[in-house]
Amino acid sequence: MCHQRHFLTNCQTTILALSQVIGTMKILLFGNEYQRHYADELRHLVEVLGNSGADIVAETDFHSYLHNALDIDVGNIRSCPACDMEGDVALSIGGDGTFLRTARVMARKDVPILGINTGHLGYLADANVSEIEQVVDELYKGLFKIGRRTMLEISNNCGVNIRNTLALNEVAISRQDNCSMLGMRTWVNGIDLTTYRGDGLVISTPTGSTAYNLSVGGPLVEPTSHVLVLSPISAHSLNMRPLVLRDDSVIVVETSSRTQQYLVSLDGEVYSFPTGSAITVRKSDIFVKVIEPLNHNFADTLRRKLMWGQ
Repeated sequence: MCHQRHFLTNCQTTILALSQVIGTMKILLFGNEYQRHYADELRHLVEVLGNSGADIVAETDFHSYLHNALDIDVGNIRSCPACDMEGDVALSIGGDGTFLRTARVMARKDVPILGINTGHLGYLADANVSEIEQVVDELYKGLFKIGRRTMLEISNNCGVNIRNTLALNEVAISRQDNCSMLGMRTWVNGIDLTTYRGDGLVISTPTGSTAYNLSVGGPLVEPTSHVLVLSPISAHSLNMRPLVLRDDSVIVVETSSRTQQYLVSLDGEVYSFPTGSAITVRKSDIFVKVIEPLNHNFADTLRRKLMWGQ
């Protein structure tokens, strides 16, 4: 790890200055394996990173994909399992799914993430793969800021083994592929809130407010806000509306149904739970560090990525 970085704090953001460490920065690469249409751009990205003088390490599967599927020369890039990767900056190359997977690994290691979009929407990515030369140049010059994003942490009372208990976007409860309604009795900080009845319930961070939460009618939330959002899925009552809570709230949901199982997903990673069990969701002590351009702002992202107001 580099020990020459300098950080300037400014309210909710931190300026990343790496201009003094050219040739010593360690860059980690994460990516998905569905990028054949971007083979030329990825080849150029590898060349630019190789010429930067940085120490480049790629996640094992992505390293293999670049070399074997796209025939890209990765001789200057080392391969490493994701769980063992350590560095100064992580590049998430792909769409939002890739970014979420990267976040769940790198958050525990306190490594800031820069999203490079090759996906359909790429809401979480602030750079495009075609801009890689500018991205690397600005990264070394410190022309980025780092924002902290809230993560959720889940536990349960039924012994279901969850590989990674963190979620950047949301924890979602949903029914299996059948018509049986779920009853989701919900407590907040030990107080009985209500029993949601419907197809499910989304517990969202501010970052996740633009994802699953938005699709079920939840509110858009500025990503650095200190709140959580509860949004029912196809509620069987018109007065069951999305609810905004303080982010220090502890949420317990006990789910009942006529079926034996229901589903719980963490950023799309799905687990089956036995009916009658409960999950506990709270803000994690771990944050995701997201690298953003200095001119980044929430309203502009909404307009560009979600066509907000158009």
